[in-house]
Amino acid sequence: MRSKFDEQLALLHREMITMGALCEKAIAMSVKALTEGNRNLAAEVPALSAEIDGKEREIEGMCFKLLLQQQPVAKDLRVVSSALKMVTDLERIGDNSGDIAEIVQLGHISAAHSTESIEEMARATVKMVTDSIDAFVKQDGDLAKAVVAYDDVVDGHFNRIKSAITQQLKSGNTDGEAMVDLLMIAKYFERMGDHAVQIARWVQYSINGSKE
Repeated sequence: MRSKFDEQLALLHREMITMGALCEKAIAMSVKALTEGNRNLAAEVPALSAEIDGKEREIEGMCFKLLLQQQPVAKDLRVVSSALKMVTDLERIGDNSGDIAEIVQLGHISAAHSTESIEEMARATVKMVTDSIDAFVKQDGDLAKAVVAYDDVVDGHFNRIKSAITQQLKSGNTDGEAMVDLLMIAKYFERMGDHAVQIARWVQYSINGSKE
């Protein structure tokens, strides 16, 4: 019985890694579409978001089977129940990537606008997502804590971007609609960081029964 549970848990880990990789790909595509002003590429992101939605449902089904058929207790129960919570945050990260792509498609940003700061913020966000999944698979509490702490880096990027955009808007010598779009995109990346923090906290719960 334990052998069967371990096999299913290993499969759950692999599927979580796959879902995390899809989220990373969605972020990368939305950022590339932004930096290149590529509306055609942005139009491909919703399909990837839909794939992430499907993966969420698949993992939820796996978790429910583990809970009903294997009836795990103690730490095993926490691991499975945490995975159920984590996929919701991963799905929302996929949605946020789709939101960014939609702004690129319908907004006022072109390749002429500087997006360097947002690219740095995106890289920091991807790191948080990747590390949070790694922490779950490895059951690494220290890495989970590092993800929570690293959110300050993403928040710092957002505050700097917001300040710079505010100054540009005050100057009146800029494309106001494009600046608002860029601020919205930065806000979506900040939300992704928040979701990664929630994933990391569920990792902490799966390890020691506390989200702190």
